[in-house]
Amino acid sequence: MTVRITTAPTREARILGFGAHRPPRVIDNAEVCTWIDSSDEWIQQRTGIRTRRWAAEDVSVVDMSEDASAKALAAAGLTGSDVDAVVLATVSHPYQTPAAAAVLADRLGATPAAAFDVSAGCAGFCHGVALASDLVRGGTAEHVLVVGVDKLSDFTDKHDRSTAFLFADGAGAAVVGPSAEPGIGPTVWGSDGGQADAIRSKHSWLELRQPAAVDPVAAEAAAQDPARWPYLEQQGQSVFRWAVWQMAPVAQQAMDAAGVTADQLDVFVPHQANARIIDAMVKQLKLPESVHVARDIVDMGNTSAASVPLAVERAVADGHAPSGGLALFIGYGAGLSYAAQVVRLP
Repeated sequence: MTVRITTAPTREARILGFGAHRPPRVIDNAEVCTWIDSSDEWIQQRTGIRTRRWAAEDVSVVDMSEDASAKALAAAGLTGSDVDAVVLATVSHPYQTPAAAAVLADRLGATPAAAFDVSAGCAGFCHGVALASDLVRGGTAEHVLVVGVDKLSDFTDKHDRSTAFLFADGAGAAVVGPSAEPGIGPTVWGSDGGQADAIRSKHSWLELRQPAAVDPVAAEAAAQDPARWPYLEQQGQSVFRWAVWQMAPVAQQAMDAAGVTADQLDVFVPHQANARIIDAMVKQLKLPESVHVARDIVDMGNTSAASVPLAVERAVADGHAPSGGLALFIGYGAGLSYAAQVVRLP
């Protein structure tokens, strides 16, 4: 049997607007040091972080996504009914089902848009941009909403000296739509599951319920034991070396694939994991001083999938990212996963 598949002519895609949600609660290093034996000086020297944002307990990843998405849609001159697909990147939606994206689509009035979650850690937003670009270019969707959101405060062990000062909450969103000219370059992405233990949950959800089969009382006690919660843990030195030495070449490959050179960039937006990693990447890429380097980490901390969109939204809002300028995105982290692309700004 012969199957004939007809597709729309390939067109280009670009980002039409950004939006961000930054929780109002600010946690400075002095407060963190009431949880762990550390100091403001040590945290700033090791990470560059001065403050971070944590959402209120009753605020969910969907709540934060809704706020960021509404702003992105407004910036693009669109409404929820114009959205054909919602791609939401997160690792902290606390439900296996339904997907946060489906709930978000309903809140925005985007039903019956396709909606699904992406779990790629800190690289999730860049994965979402790649998917959205292909959906638009292939004619599957006219407008795609891409959200990077995480509420890592729910999964941060406040007494873990290696992670308590790192993780934070926030949401960033972008609307991707059709364009007459290329606006999103080829994505360079990949993974190294052999290093999966470098960033992982300490426990699985199943470990919270295993005693239930023989002793419901023990199961309840285990569920109340903070030590058994799936907090995040990280092998800091391993991740640092991997990011410093292997992610700069990925960023360079993304520039090469897009046919641009460092001096043509206007903005560099790396995942906001560590200020020292950012500095090392800038040096390896030989970025000229004319390129604005996003450093949202200073007062936002590491927001995982929200990191890149939050940083670029701030660069645009502060006037550091010119209209129509070129930006290099790169996300990397848990998996270990990574993705990078050059995009033209709205």
